[in-house]
Parts: sequence; structure tokens; C-alpha cells
Amino acid sequence: MDRQQEYVLRTVEERDIGFVRLWFTDVLGKLKSVAITSSELEGAFAEGIGFDGSAVDGFARVQESDMLAVPDATTFQMLPWRQERPGVGRMLCDIRTPEGEPYTADPRQVLRRTLARAADMGFTFYVHPEMEFFLFRGPDDPTPLDDGGYFDLTPNEAQSDFRRQAIVHLEAMGISVEFSHHENAPGQHEIDLRYADALTMADNVMTFRTVVKEVAMQRGLHATFMPKPIADQWGSAMHTHLSLFDGDTNAFYDPDAEYHLSAVAKHFMAGLLRHAREITAICCQWVNSYKRLVPGAPPAPFEAPVYVGWGRQNRSALIRVPMYKPTKGASTRIEFRAPDPACNPYLAFAVMLSAGLEGIVHGYELPPEQTDDIYAMTDAERRRSGIGHLPRSLDEALAEMEESKLVADTLGDHVHEYFLRNKRAEWEEYQAQVTPYELKRYLPTL
Repeated sequence: MDRQQEYVLRTVEERDIGFVRLWFTDVLGKLKSVAITSSELEGAFAEGIGFDGSAVDGFARVQESDMLAVPDATTFQMLPWRQERPGVGRMLCDIRTPEGEPYTADPRQVLRRTLARAADMGFTFYVHPEMEFFLFRGPDDPTPLDDGGYFDLTPNEAQSDFRRQAIVHLEAMGISVEFSHHENAPGQHEIDLRYADALTMADNVMTFRTVVKEVAMQRGLHATFMPKPIADQWGSAMHTHLSLFDGDTNAFYDPDAEYHLSAVAKHFMAGLLRHAREITAICCQWVNSYKRLVPGAPPAPFEAPVYVGWGRQNRSALIRVPMYKPTKGASTRIEFRAPDPACNPYLAFAVMLSAGLEGIVHGYELPPEQTDDIYAMTDAERRRSGIGHLPRSLDEALAEMEESKLVADTLGDHVHEYFLRNKRAEWEEYQAQVTPYELKRYLPTL
């Protein structure tokens, strides 16, 4: 037993923790949980907790269904919203086979494999997501609680208390928050998590979504990470800031280079741009995701990143290079604006990293910066400038993903095949629906 496991066992005893929830994530990014009593924790560390993998989306087939959830002691935290005694803790788990081998279809393992590839190249991958979501009156009542806009100070006390309590809980669980604010749409909010290595951050995103929903439920509200719940308003994104470090040095920073972007940064960006269409189905995995990926109507576009290009201050581009303080070159990073907050963060971070590493390995050349408003350009102007378009539907995104060797290699055959099959079924079910739009438009006249 290692020191971290001993620390957890000692903490459980000293803080009167009666139950520990073991969390893991299925291929679609849904959190799974099994609760054990504190007396079973030492055995869970030693042997894992067995479960039927065939009952979990994207895991094992029936004939190979036995799986083990092995808790990662470094992720132990108390659940701050469970105030009663005995207390409740939680840990994220790695999934293993009965023989103790890492299970290839575990999303955490998918990300670990990709991070290992980066480590072999001398890099550590850091991410910083901006988490957007909506607060509604209930799951069946998508009525915003306010009419506020970007950075507005709304008088609704329930929302101010909500964000404060959510941040208190997150900080209590070791998740650092940079800031929070009201977003563009009515009832829409953003909480930005401080940067961390990609595996820690993927764990944090899963915890974040749970905390936000728990705090909302306690207040009789409903929080949703649905990408586009209101048709004529902005959707919710998970703009993700990315950087590679070589030891303590930011590999994206070069004080003598144009824009202070190193060759590593430019190749990484070029890789993301070249493979952007292939990885979109992972970063935007739901039918509803593509209702967000529309430009909106000028003069008030939604600033959704539908066009494949990059710029420094250009929020119409897929990749943005944020400004940083002159004395803080270590904060050099790029912002990838495609993902939405309902993605599987383990898989999304893995394919983003893989795309960027491909650019580094093969020396992809970064195309020219887009300084014009891409939304205001005509289709012909965009074609002449070599600006592509992200997939316009889940169906189109899946077609790109299916042909992508990069995505297949990153996910592994099992996850790649399951994800495609599951999402095609979702698309076909959606296609069979008759929507209110169709009834309103066609029923009276056809």
C-alpha cells in the first residue's frame, strides 16, 4: 500500500467518513458511481471493486463483462454538500480487467495513453476550460431566471448565491476557480477553472458538472450543460486553453519569435486546424451540439467557432491566441473554441492533444492569421482564403471521424467503434422526429 492510500485510510477514520463513492466515466462522458463503506476501502485499494462492464455504455461485451474499478487515492475528497455524519468521500477510479491490466476502453486510460505519448516527446499537457451552463426553473421548464447579458450584475439573489456556493464547494474539493460571471444569454453563467494537467482537469470537469447540478438542485433550480437549450440565444461552450510545458518551461513561448509563439506552438496549432473536422464529433458529441455551431445573424453573431482558422484577437476563429501580460511569458497558450461542456473531457482532451502532437511530429505549417471578421466574409472570400468549415451536423462530423486514422489511433478500436455506432443511432433517432418547427411551417400549407 502506498503513502497516498495510507493517508486516505487515516483521513477516513479521523474525519468520521462512513461511505466513499467510487466514480468513473463511461465512453459517452456520463458519471457512474458505486458507494462502499469505509470498512471496504482497504480491500478496494488492494483488489478493486468488481462490476458488470457490459451494463456500462461503451465498455465490455457480455462474454467479457467482468471489470474492476480501482480507486485513485490521489483524487480523494470529501463531498461538501453532504453535511451529515458519518461523512461521504469520493475518489475517481481507473478501470482494469480481472487480470489487473488497464482497460483500453476506459476514457481515463485513453487520455493516459495520449499523455504518455506527449511525455515521451518531453511535454506535459496543461488545459484551462471555461465552463458555461444555464440555470432554469426546472428540467421541464427552460425559463431563464433573468434577462441578463455578458458580465451583468443581475439582482436575482438566487443566482448570486448559487455561483458563490458552487465555488465554495469546488474549492473545498481542491478545484481552484479563477472567476465566475454572467454570460451572454439570459440565465447563462460561466465559471473558469484554474489550469491543471489534462488528467487532473478531466477529473475536475466531471466533478464540476456534478457540483453545479447538486447546488442547483438544493435551490430548487435546474442546471444544464446542454449546448443550445434556447434557439435564439447563445449556446454554451467549453472554450479550452491549451499549452505544453517542457519541465517548468512553457514550450509555446519564444520571446524572439513573431507573436512570441514558438515553433512548437505554431506546429501544434497547425495540427489542431488540420484535424479539426476529424475531432469535432468528440468535442461536440450530441445532436444538439450543432445547434450551437451556427454563426448567428450579423450584426450580433453568436461568435460560435464554425470556421477553421486562427487569430490573436479574432473571436470568429476556431483558435484564438489570447494576450498575456508582458512579464508572464509562461502564460502563453492557445484557446480552442470548438468543445462544448457536455463532451467527455477525457476523450476531448485526448484528441486535441493528439491533433497538436501530429502537427509537431510532422512539422505542419501554420496558415496565415485571420485578421478579418470571418462571419462578415462571403463564402467565396472564405474559399479564396482557405478557410474551412466545421461539420454542420453530427452526421457530417461522424463521417469525418470514421475516416480519421488519428482519432481511431487515439481512442483505440473499441472506443472508436462504439462511439460511432452509438452516435449514429442517436442521429437516426433524431432524423425520425417530426419537430415543432416542421409542424408550424408545413402543416398549414402543405
